Amino acid sequence: MTDQAPQNPWTASVLTLFPGAFPGPLGVSIIQTAANHGLWALETVDIRDFSRHKHRSVDDTPAGGGAGMVLRPDVAAEAIDAVQSRWQGEKRPLIYLTPRGKPLTQARVREWADGPGVVVFCGRFEGLDERVIEAREMEEVSVGDAVLAGGEAPAQLLIEACVRLLPGVLGDPASAEDESFEGDLLEYPHYTRPRVWEDREIPEVLLSGHHGRIEAWRREQSEEITKARRPDLYERFKGRKENAR
Repeated sequence: MTDQAPQNPWTASVLTLFPGAFPGPLGVSIIQTAANHGLWALETVDIRDFSRHKHRSVDDTPAGGGAGMVLRPDVAAEAIDAVQSRWQGEKRPLIYLTPRGKPLTQARVREWADGPGVVVFCGRFEGLDERVIEAREMEEVSVGDAVLAGGEAPAQLLIEACVRLLPGVLGDPASAEDESFEGDLLEYPHYTRPRVWEDREIPEVLLSGHHGRIEAWRREQSEEITKARRPDLYERFKGRKENAR
């Protein structure tokens, strides 16, 4: 962890109906330490503060009928505009977390981490009025093929993925280079002492001290695991490998 804090730290602004859900896991371990060192900052914005309703209502019934409620575009837009107006001259991506969004990828996370920060809108109810998504050019992102009660947990996941890539956050920058999704392959298995545990031994090659053999073994393991668990990634890996010949 570096003591050299940037003049303008990478900042995540989160628009949510439940600001008390934060920092959550962002307030522990290296992520919190990085915040304490000024390497990044978290801002939570209560969407209800922008409601003009006497009961601070932020939702209404869906047009055309149907179950549930929908977040109002006027309330959402006011909240978004209030956050964006404080960042004149610096364009931060506006991300709406939704199961119908494009899958979150490590490549996209790296792009966000290389910028000044992100604005994350946490959905609730049946979703957000489509008009504000279009008008504010929100980038719809999904963290997985599952439906949650809201976007707060996905927001924490996305922010943590970005923060750990910021300069100075990881003690050894090289520790991120061989991780899953940094290339087209999933990460190889890891082992540590004791050498034998419940009659299971550390693979002999890892104790050989032969760096070339260790590297080859790890590569082979990554390919086998990717082929078995993520055939889509493995096919992409094979395609790029063939094109490189």
